[in-house]
Amino acid sequence: MEKLIVTVCPTGNVPTRENSPHSALTVDEIVSDIKVCSEMGAAVAHIHVRDDQLKPTSDRKVYEQILDKMDDEKIDIIRQVSTGARGGENTVEWRGQMLDLPKAQMASLATGSSNFAKSINANSPELIEALANKMYKNDLVPEIEVFDSAMLFNAIHYQKKGVLKGPLHINLVMNVPGSMPGTPKNLMYLIDHLPKDCTWTVAGIGPTQVQMLTMAIVQGGHVRTGLEDVIMYDKDVYATNEMLVQRVVNIANAVGREIATVDEAKKILRIKK
Repeated sequence: MEKLIVTVCPTGNVPTRENSPHSALTVDEIVSDIKVCSEMGAAVAHIHVRDDQLKPTSDRKVYEQILDKMDDEKIDIIRQVSTGARGGENTVEWRGQMLDLPKAQMASLATGSSNFAKSINANSPELIEALANKMYKNDLVPEIEVFDSAMLFNAIHYQKKGVLKGPLHINLVMNVPGSMPGTPKNLMYLIDHLPKDCTWTVAGIGPTQVQMLTMAIVQGGHVRTGLEDVIMYDKDVYATNEMLVQRVVNIANAVGREIATVDEAKKILRIKK
């Protein structure tokens, strides 16, 4: 079986000082957590950023600060930037402003619209195509974000249309409130309908994480973990990014799945940069 790629998502849009005391929100905090997690086996960092008020943003300058500091800290990890819908204005210019940064290697791309708990994850066909074009122009590997089943089939449609270039890399994001529940049957439905030549990752949101990620590990997929996806380690224990990555490593070790190095992950994901 292919070695396991572990992605760490240290920040996201949900954690705050109030609901997650170990949140990585500043540039220094984000980079520090990525460094620790990379040393534990994480090969990809899925990066969101915050503004001066610690609110979600897509500000190119903050992304640049983080990527530069990661170089200063000599962190060996694949850098995946987020073009998600909750970082401010819902325009190609705003959401894709960081895609030309030379130190970025991957970028997230939602291939449809879905619901979040308190907002709409809005991704028009025009926005999807424009973001995809900018990613390919800058030699970034898109990670297709699938929150609902239609987004998977839309990605396959875009591949047939030539907007997306195969083999695709797909992240199945299970159990976002308002979107596809994180159940074994739902996950298996998506896995059964993946393009044959794709690579794929699973992210389990909230209390579904252990079950969803364990299924991915034994099915030959890859996994994502971090405070973006879950802020409670257990019922009464707040999570840290380090704790979440260690749990994934423990599960992989328990089922005999080896962890991929960064160089191995680059080959699997066809990273050019």
